[in-house]
Amino acid sequence: MAARKRTANRYYSGPQSDHFDGALFFNPGGKPPGRFSDLLRWQFSGGRAKWPAAVPSPHPQVKPVPRVDGGALRLTMVGHASLLIQTAGLNILTDPVWSERASPFVFAGPRRVNAPGIAFADLPPIDLVLVSHNHYDHLDLATLRRLKNSHDARVITPLGNDAIIHRAVPGMRLSAHDWGDRIDAGAAAIHVEPAHHWSARGGRDRRMALWAGFVVETAGGNIYFAGDTGFHDGINYRLMAKKHGGFRLAILPIGAYEPRWFMAPQHQNPEEAVLGMKLCNAAHAAGCHWGTFHLTDEPVEEPAQKLAEALEAHGLPPERFRAMRPGEVWDIPPILTRNPNR
Repeated sequence: MAARKRTANRYYSGPQSDHFDGALFFNPGGKPPGRFSDLLRWQFSGGRAKWPAAVPSPHPQVKPVPRVDGGALRLTMVGHASLLIQTAGLNILTDPVWSERASPFVFAGPRRVNAPGIAFADLPPIDLVLVSHNHYDHLDLATLRRLKNSHDARVITPLGNDAIIHRAVPGMRLSAHDWGDRIDAGAAAIHVEPAHHWSARGGRDRRMALWAGFVVETAGGNIYFAGDTGFHDGINYRLMAKKHGGFRLAILPIGAYEPRWFMAPQHQNPEEAVLGMKLCNAAHAAGCHWGTFHLTDEPVEEPAQKLAEALEAHGLPPERFRAMRPGEVWDIPPILTRNPNR
């Protein structure tokens, strides 16, 4: 039998590793994304809950302070996986999406059901942007273009995503990194860490760019942004605890998880997020990736409800892990000296 022709990677060329086979990235010991036939089975299953056309946040849009200095740590939810982290004099955005739709089209695709928690014009000066992977609800080229023009922000992203961004946003300050890389960023260091996910912008570029989470290391405590991830038996959470010791704050996805037979490898559910918080030794956690874009089957409020149930089941107080809503501001308490999850 003739050898199968290897797919050419349009975004990245580099040496093989434990998560790159020379052409495509993969999850070591994990699961690949579902097949097209699985996608069709899900789409035609009829299990999707209906969302309201609008789900206004109980929090008004907020105008953040210009800077938060020293060991103070302030978190503001924009929506979905977009959050503003302010600490050590730095302003950091995660997976910024201000567009109306998480889609390659302006006329179709998932539409936001609530406004961004911060109006774009009210953003403080943005120093760093962490882009976890290239799905449209995380890598929004229109927003990155605005951030370049208004803030000249520096983007840190996993391998291959730089090709996508540079093509659409020439001149953007940008660096692309592998899992395990460390980047100095003023009063902080950024660590690029594994996540269990996948990537694609279309039907012919699956797994050609890497996906990742990030650890922001500061004198006031470590911050873990897990990106978009499946639970993966807690392997990456245990790795984070072993490597970084623990976290003052973990920003963890809690939504887009149903149906489990299709979504489990790529999106953890609220119960798994609570387990992840405990495994990575996080004093506090913020739930994201829910309530803004209707991506999967669960009702819009279910992630917050399931998170509350999981916290109660694990004997954890609700103030330790918030399901963040757009416009919500949280001043994170200083980290405890003991392990809060034991």
